[in-house]
Amino acid sequence: MSSGTHATPSADLGDAEFVEGYLPDDEVLVAARGRAAEFGCTPLSAAAGAALRFLAATVRARAVVEIGTGAGISGLHLLRGMAADGVLTSIDIEPEYHRAARKTFLEAGYPPGRTRLIMGRALDVLPRLTHGGYDLVFVDAARIEYPSCYEKGVALLRPGGVLAFHNVLGGSRVADPSRRDPETLALREVARAIREDERLVPAMLPVGAGLLVAAVA
Repeated sequence: MSSGTHATPSADLGDAEFVEGYLPDDEVLVAARGRAAEFGCTPLSAAAGAALRFLAATVRARAVVEIGTGAGISGLHLLRGMAADGVLTSIDIEPEYHRAARKTFLEAGYPPGRTRLIMGRALDVLPRLTHGGYDLVFVDAARIEYPSCYEKGVALLRPGGVLAFHNVLGGSRVADPSRRDPETLALREVARAIREDERLVPAMLPVGAGLLVAAVA
């Protein structure tokens, strides 16, 4: 019999709640979440946002690419971790998301010069960005496009740069072998590709809906 202690389901739930509440949203983020709810989109959690801010600060990011602008919640976390003169490039195909994100950034005190919002399909925009010119690439967009975003994202990063994908656990679908829908298969593909890419140092962070991160060695 093992002498170790075992966490109960209720204890696990308590841990998850503690992690999510460790760095709660401020008024700007609460307002941004309200705008996201109006659009019907689900933004990343407070814990996942804190992880993004931490990553941006760790690599002292001055140039960041975000795929999937939303209401500006993930972008604001990234900006708060970036260097004071850093510029966030955020790509989204929906103009109303850009309008909402601009409002979020301005409410948080960031001038327009700190952000570059590009309207378009990510797979069309990414090849036009400077290869090797970015410190961090964050992807939170169409899951079916994650494998292609991985390939293009790695090309944008400098040595030591970080690639991050949100919602890679797919609500427990990825771990369920019976799930074979295209979106789940795409999530499994990007997780496998990043794990096997010898250029990268990967980790799966169990925050929010799952944050898959990798540093360029």
